Amino acid sequence: MIHHIKGLITFKSPTYIVIEAGGIGYQVFISLNTYARIEPLEQVKLLTYFHVKEDGQSLFGFVDEQERVLFTHLISVSGIGPTTAQLVLSSLSVDEIRSAILSEDDRQFNRVKGIGPKTAKRIILELKDKVQKDVGEDWIPVPSADNTIRQEALSALMALGFSRIPVQKALNQLLKENPGINSVEKLIKMALQQLS
Repeated sequence: MIHHIKGLITFKSPTYIVIEAGGIGYQVFISLNTYARIEPLEQVKLLTYFHVKEDGQSLFGFVDEQERVLFTHLISVSGIGPTTAQLVLSSLSVDEIRSAILSEDDRQFNRVKGIGPKTAKRIILELKDKVQKDVGEDWIPVPSADNTIRQEALSALMALGFSRIPVQKALNQLLKENPGINSVEKLIKMALQQLS
């Protein structure tokens, strides 16, 4: 197994990058969350998962161990392959996925292309114990992504020109630290301070 790869980024896109290491260019498939964190970088170290199947081999890259662990959990679910797992990690943050699994909120997964109600329920059923073990007993779930205040704030900030992933991270952090926020305006103001 290839544990990680470190080198110069010679090509970058939201779905994959090419990393040159030891004179070889490796195509590494990534999630949008990883892309958002490595976009400004020229050199990178990514944790990897090497996937081998009959008709090919693929290398998947992750910016941190939490994302890689969640990826391996997802592909262990019947009917979820590496491409679908990457879609899940691109559509939802690690904390949102964990929250959806632990709170048994299958609607979150229905927003991901290629995941229907049955697969969403299977993800929750098969991964709940694993995710609970990963996060520990005192982990506080982030508010549901369909929380009205959060969604309205996300839409407003994106309309102002901010990118989705940094906004999602800021909102998750603010809602986790300030669970009593009940005003969209207040949440937007706090997020603007954090993002600027």
